[in-house]
Amino acid sequence: MPTIRLDNLVKRYGTVEVLHGIELEMAENEFTVLVGPSGCGKSTTLRMIAGLEDVSDGEIYVDDKPVSHLEPKERDLAMVFQDYALYPHMNVAQNISFALRLARRPKSEINAKVKEVADMVGLTDFLGRKPGALSGGQRQRVAMARALAKDSGIFLFDEPLSNLDAKLRGQMRAELALMSQRVQKNMIYVTHDQIEAMTLADRIVVMHGGYIQQQGTPEELFKRPVNKFVAGFMGMPPMNFLDGTFEERAGDIWVTGDGFDLKLTGETAAKAKAHSSRDVTLGIRPSDLNYEDGADPAGALTLDVQVSEYVGAQSVLLCKCGQAQVMVEVNSETPVALGQTLTFAVNQRGVHLFDRATETAL
Repeated sequence: MPTIRLDNLVKRYGTVEVLHGIELEMAENEFTVLVGPSGCGKSTTLRMIAGLEDVSDGEIYVDDKPVSHLEPKERDLAMVFQDYALYPHMNVAQNISFALRLARRPKSEINAKVKEVADMVGLTDFLGRKPGALSGGQRQRVAMARALAKDSGIFLFDEPLSNLDAKLRGQMRAELALMSQRVQKNMIYVTHDQIEAMTLADRIVVMHGGYIQQQGTPEELFKRPVNKFVAGFMGMPPMNFLDGTFEERAGDIWVTGDGFDLKLTGETAAKAKAHSSRDVTLGIRPSDLNYEDGADPAGALTLDVQVSEYVGAQSVLLCKCGQAQVMVEVNSETPVALGQTLTFAVNQRGVHLFDRATETAL
């Protein structure tokens, strides 16, 4: 399978530069997810790889061969779009086989390929139906089957699940994961949904403002974000941020801010002690705040409970810390009343510190 490399890729619309020197390499059979908020440049990057957008500067390489000058049909890739892009007058089998028929492949080969990919995505019983008679999830399966039928070396997905409801998105995520295991191809997937990124990717590329902020495995980005943006974007519920200032008391490092005074320990304290600036932002994920009756206040946050959202096995508490809001995940059976003031022990191994001025991780 091919490797894909983006070398100093730049995109301009007139005088406005929207992608700023993207450097990225995707290995064989890797499921790479480009994730970020709307307008970050992820879809533009994908469309440049596909040949649907011109490259302003830089180069795209497939197996070390430049392809930026090639037409989309010459790039050995298949693309699945957000809006399915199916032919409404053709049935499922005809939509799946369209590219093969265009290439004048033998009828026996076309029929075998349609059967193979229809079995793979669960469409065998729907081959005679037209898109108008299918659900949204079934239409997206047809779009994926059509891409698979091309047998390309590279598969591109542009937010393919964004038009589906929450339940269907969950089902389709699982099917996509299974499909990637079966076909063993290069897959590049664009989404603004970090849950999709975390569950599907071998490697996540977080983009913001036309730049790559960080890339790595889902675990690396979740546990070791390089800056405040990545920390806040990856994870649901999102990370809590509290501005504070370092103080050293009797050899211990404390971070103090509006409504909290927290003693740091271990590696976190060592990072704080070595940092040149005293002004920091404290980052704590909701799952790293643990309700403990009688917890040591030095290593805890005292919070006022304002809202409790029941989500089944867990509840998400919206609390007040000074003037800031803090979210906490607790077991849904934890006895919590609105208006209570509770103490939550902080998991020090989950504490993140960011320079307040630059927002980079310490």
